[in-house]
This record gives sequence, structure tokens and C-alpha cells, in this order.
Amino acid sequence: MKRLVNIFTEQLEEALLIGQKTKLNPCSASINNVVITGLGGSGIGGKIATQLVSEKLSIPVTINNEYSLPGFVNENTLVIVSSFSGNTEETLEALKIAQEKKAEIACITSGGKLAEIAKENNYNLLVLPLAFSPRAMLTYSVIQQFFLLSHYNLIDNSFIEDTKNTIALLNREVDEIKDLAHQTALALNSKTAVIYIESALEGVAVRMRQQINENAKSLGWHHVIPEMNHNELVGWAGGKEEYAVVMLRSSYEHYRSSVRMDISKGIIEKYTSTLVEVKAKGQSKIEQAFYHILFGDWTSVFLAELNKVDDVEVKVIDYLKSELAKIE
Repeated sequence: MKRLVNIFTEQLEEALLIGQKTKLNPCSASINNVVITGLGGSGIGGKIATQLVSEKLSIPVTINNEYSLPGFVNENTLVIVSSFSGNTEETLEALKIAQEKKAEIACITSGGKLAEIAKENNYNLLVLPLAFSPRAMLTYSVIQQFFLLSHYNLIDNSFIEDTKNTIALLNREVDEIKDLAHQTALALNSKTAVIYIESALEGVAVRMRQQINENAKSLGWHHVIPEMNHNELVGWAGGKEEYAVVMLRSSYEHYRSSVRMDISKGIIEKYTSTLVEVKAKGQSKIEQAFYHILFGDWTSVFLAELNKVDDVEVKVIDYLKSELAKIE
């Protein structure tokens, strides 16, 4: 996993090339709404992408992480089907429903049944490189989501330049990011991670939690500002030293959310001495989001080393899939 995190910016570069070289079919239908369906690393890629361009989107986008699809899906819905393996059972089931509803369908995958179905039906298809770990392919997922949204004229293509700037930024800052991640992993060691971020970038916090779950084999949770100020903040009256907080900060926070995070920080520090605040660098929302994502990835890898666990294996998920395979 460390090797894959090391080539994070190389993946971004390749992701841009894939999107730029792929020829996509035009769409004759009028798109009134979008559903992005996928699980795990494939699903969170859609959430992150749409949050980063939310202010440019003039139609609603729904993230779907289950077998079914929302009832509003019809021939004027763009359904983006994302599965790295191409064999995710929940995603393939949702695809069947999209087909029944005659939605406009576009697919992101490295192969499997999803690629076969896309080719058979001439759906727009973005093919990702093969890899042994889907969660290490988030860079590709996010960028291809951008390309599809741009192809359907839902956003402009400024994300391309922002991504190039992101690559340059991360290459400059990688040593600092790794050092900060290592110090954070030491702070999280033997504790339960609690990650906070403003709601507009929730997908970034979800990603970090997922990486800690899968790479470091550790539990934890995340919440967002301002929502946590209306419930979870009260729960900190029962806070303990076993909880280690990571606050992911961005210059794109709503100014009232920034004040809320500062006040919340003071309250939380009364109950735990472990609180790490990380301020993203970058001149765009995309740059700052990927700064945090790379920081989270490195933190999870370093934490896996401290926990003395294999950061690649996901035997429990493999077991779950094998058991599900026994059921018709």
C-alpha cells in the first residue's frame, strides 16, 4: 500500500490522460438529474467529485450506495455506474434497474461484468488500470467522474487545470505531508480516531475513515460541521483520552463554520489531549481536497505499521463475499 500511496500524483497524471483520450458518445436525452451508484472506494469517489464541483452543478446529483435506485430515475436521468472490479453485486443490481428505467448510463470500471455490459450496450465507458487494491485507485475514480460530468455539459473543464496544479502542489509538499501524517499516526496509535470536517467536504473525511478502517484495521468515526454542533458536541461530555481527534480545515469553509470549528476545538480539548488540526494547502478546492486525501492515505499507512498489520489484506470482506456467493 505504501508503494501505491507513493505514486499518488502519478495516478492523477494517468487519470487525466485516460479521460482526455477516451472518446465518449453524445447524449440526445435532456439530463434533469444524476445518480452516481457505487460502493466503497468507487462510491466515495463520486461523493468527493460532486462536492468539489457542487457550485457549478445546476441539477441535483444523488450518491447511491445500495442495491436499489431512487424512484425518480427515468430516461432523463444520468446514472454513472462505478465499480473498480466491475463485479460489485450491489452496483450491478442497481445497473439493472437503471436499464429497466431506460436511463442514460455511463460506466467507470477496470473490467469485469460491468465492462462487458457497457460494451454490449454501447454505454459510455471509462476504463481504469488494473490494480490489486480498489481503494488505492481513488484518484482515477474522482477524475473520471469529472470527465463524465463535463462530457454531459454539467460542469466546465477547469478541473483539468486544477488537477495539474494539484499534482505540482503535492509534489512540492509531499515530504511535509508525510511528516505530518507520521506524527498524526503516532497520535492516533492505540486510540479511536474521530475525524471532523465542514460538511461541504464530507467525502474527504469519509475517505480518511475508510483508509484507517481498511489499511490500519482500526475503527473510528467522522462527523461534519455544522451538524455535529447540534448533537455530537454534547456527547463530548463523555469524552475520554482514548479518543484522538483530527480536524481537517480548509480555507473554503463558510466563515460561520470556521468559527464553529474553533469553538468546538476548545470544547473537545477539555476531554482529550489528542487533537490534530490540519490546514490544507492549495489555491483551489480540488487542490485542498487532494492535499487532505493524500495526508489521510499516508496517515493510514503509517498507522498500519504501528499496529503491525497487513495494510493490503481485507480477509473479512473476502469472507463476506464468499458467504454471500452461497445465496441465490
